[in-house]
Amino acid sequence: MGITARGVGLLVAAVVLLGVGFRFAYPELTVLGAAAAVAVAYALVTAAWRPRLEVRRVADPDRVARGEPAAMTLTVRNAGRLRSANLLAEDRCGGRLVPVPLLRLRPGRDTEVRYPVPTQRRGVVPVGPLRVTRRDPLGLVALARSYGEPVPVWVHPRIHPLRAVPTGAGRSLDGRTDSVPHGSITFDSLREYVVGDELRRVHWRTSARVGELMVRENVDTSLPRIVVVLDNRAAAHPQRVDGLAESFESACEAAASVLAAAVREDLPVSLLLVAPAEDVAGAGGALDRLAAVELAEGGEDVLRTAMSRLRQERLGDTLVFLTGPGGRADLGHVGALRGAYPSVLVGVFGGEGPTPAGGAGLLVVDAVDGAQFAAEWDGVRRW
Repeated sequence: MGITARGVGLLVAAVVLLGVGFRFAYPELTVLGAAAAVAVAYALVTAAWRPRLEVRRVADPDRVARGEPAAMTLTVRNAGRLRSANLLAEDRCGGRLVPVPLLRLRPGRDTEVRYPVPTQRRGVVPVGPLRVTRRDPLGLVALARSYGEPVPVWVHPRIHPLRAVPTGAGRSLDGRTDSVPHGSITFDSLREYVVGDELRRVHWRTSARVGELMVRENVDTSLPRIVVVLDNRAAAHPQRVDGLAESFESACEAAASVLAAAVREDLPVSLLLVAPAEDVAGAGGALDRLAAVELAEGGEDVLRTAMSRLRQERLGDTLVFLTGPGGRADLGHVGALRGAYPSVLVGVFGGEGPTPAGGAGLLVVDAVDGAQFAAEWDGVRRW
């Protein structure tokens, strides 16, 4: 609760008038002081009334690509039974405030407001909560309260269509890849039996030990396994305009394009970040992670740790490393992964001039933005 400047002045006047009136026996001043005190008290009681409001938000849609339109529909209902709500309300949408008309909202009635959500920048745009300000008629006291939970709108990076996909280290005798639903070549793990599994895949020794049926889960090693590594170190993207590093935004678009192409071809793909990032509540997949990822502090030691993890775990056979102009000097650490990953492609964004490969078998693609990276990607003849 906050007392306005007018309210502070009136309260001070009330104290002075009451003090002078009682001290020097001036009933007129005492009456004026009492009236001012009553006005302030009335303002406090009026502003303290808490309206019963129900707030509901619906994003249409809640996940969009950068630059695509998105809208938020806000519905506010007066759940009270006695009084109409006459309030000033604003809904927070990202970094701006949207006015919401709540003039004489009768009990049981609702009002609906629809407004666009800014999607010019990649990220997670929080919408809400609704901020309702209650004022008294004299403007002496203002009380602000929040209603409703914030709803995020996920702005994904743009996806540029890629025609080519890596073929992987393994080859199928019948074509580029095999399409075996559960894999058929290499043992991967054990899981519980579900209705429909073939009995020939039951691992009887483990089933006897644990007391329930366990099924072998195999993987098809002829399928290429793609690992996309996004360099989210601030040192790798030093050039910023209005706090935005275009080289990093282009790297995110390239990562999203590779992920989309792999999913389209039904190929295993994973996304890793060089610098650790906190998980964002509500993230539902790799594109949501790309929407929420931000530049983090970290130098060569952070990159060395990430490359060591990739070398030890060997998550796939095709490695796609995406970085900015500040990561050119660190490509030697990426080239050291050539023995663990048969195919290594490095995308450098925002650099001036061609980038040296830095090692045998390391394919480097220089691009200004995600669209140019997609064109260069489709032009690659070897992996």
